Amino acid sequence: MAALARKHEIRRAFDRAAATYDAAARVQREAAARLDAFARTPPQTVRCVLDAGCGTGWALPGLAARFPQACRIALDFSPAMLARARAFDALPLCADIERLPLADATVDLYWSNLALQWCDPARALAEAARVLKPSGTAWIATLGPQTLHELRAAFAAVDDDVHVINFVDIARWFAIARAAGFAIEAHGQTLLYEIAADLRELLGNIKAIGARTVGEKRRRRPLGRRGWQILQSAYETFRRPGGALPATYDLILLALRKPV
Repeated sequence: MAALARKHEIRRAFDRAAATYDAAARVQREAAARLDAFARTPPQTVRCVLDAGCGTGWALPGLAARFPQACRIALDFSPAMLARARAFDALPLCADIERLPLADATVDLYWSNLALQWCDPARALAEAARVLKPSGTAWIATLGPQTLHELRAAFAAVDDDVHVINFVDIARWFAIARAAGFAIEAHGQTLLYEIAADLRELLGNIKAIGARTVGEKRRRRPLGRRGWQILQSAYETFRRPGGALPATYDLILLALRKPV
């Protein structure tokens, strides 16, 4: 029941963020561009592409340009996000990445940009392997444990509650991918940054993309004036010489192949 409640909470957060997502999703667009540049053209003919966690769908035109003859499936857990993705030439599918309503071995290319960090990694990759055809490819961008480390450290000065989700490191992703039956063809890791003038703006940008759900151990009471002052003071230690406050995103890129 706890896992189900968390899923509903994540869905509500992204539904609320649908209207503000595109304007705030700078890191997400950069991650998609990095993933597109990183991903090599699959050797097999691509007839079906699944964008798993498509959000508002702004990666779909790039996939259409790269695979113009392929059927494209736009899948997202959030109905409000998916409604915006309907503007693109793709089949909309509102569903959970951990429970794909697709038949076995029906997808040639599985694309996922900054969605799997919200999932159980083993379930998500097992489902990716299930729906991919033999020799099918998975291109994945997700987030590693340095993500939002500044926010995690600053909140530690306030209380012992959980304010940032636990992100899986790349070695764990390797192990999970292999357990799901994938061969790891390539991988990469780099840091991206959200920048703002102050903490209120920075947190507003994070909330505008729906990244506000951390699970059962999150703080449920208001932070209060004193708590906010402590948080601001702690976060100030990360201010850059030029004056901006950063939020780090630890980008992990994976190119996986399902064996024949």
